[in-house]
Amino acid sequence: MAETPRILLTGFEPFGGETTNPSWTTVQAVRDAWTGDAEVHVRQLPVDFSRVDDALQRAVDETRPDVVICVGQAGGATAVQVERVAINVEDARIPDNTGFQPIDEPVVPGAPAAYFSTLPIKASVAAISALGIPAVISQTAGTYTCNHVFYRLMHTLSGTQDAVRGGFVHVPYSPEQTAGTDRPSLPLADMAAAITAVVETALTTRVDARIGGGALD
Repeated sequence: MAETPRILLTGFEPFGGETTNPSWTTVQAVRDAWTGDAEVHVRQLPVDFSRVDDALQRAVDETRPDVVICVGQAGGATAVQVERVAINVEDARIPDNTGFQPIDEPVVPGAPAAYFSTLPIKASVAAISALGIPAVISQTAGTYTCNHVFYRLMHTLSGTQDAVRGGFVHVPYSPEQTAGTDRPSLPLADMAAAITAVVETALTTRVDARIGGGALD
């Protein structure tokens, strides 16, 4: 890792008719409040299957990070979800922001079926939970642009000489998105604190904690 570690955080633009995306708001808040011994860079990614690969690669090339944490919105989630695995499948339930809707297509043709996060995912969940913020290990990042970015990131990092670590975290809706409904949400301050905890854990933890975090379904 460089003398001054570099952290890349990415969030997404709004999609699905929303006017905001808490993943982008959150990573900006993390950057603005950061006081640790690392450089924190943020980039916004498009919800566009055709453009997001180039945007992600450009973000990595520009910032030359030691750790990459991509963040996305998981509408309906009740907790911060630290993702375990990215799969080589695109199966979009709704079109992206250009109207494109891939069905049963690979993210990268001929590439491995899946990649695991190289972040300390269980230690991260423990760190978030210690703040009183709900957090879980998630066994699937879905099959939309979040999983696409997670898979593409890990595929890219797997082919580099440098030991850059990366992974993906989903955050719930923000309260402004759920006003007047019974949909779950999480305050921006909590989401920013959670992602900050993931950053801090990634900087200090090389070997993940052995804590139960599996699922029965």
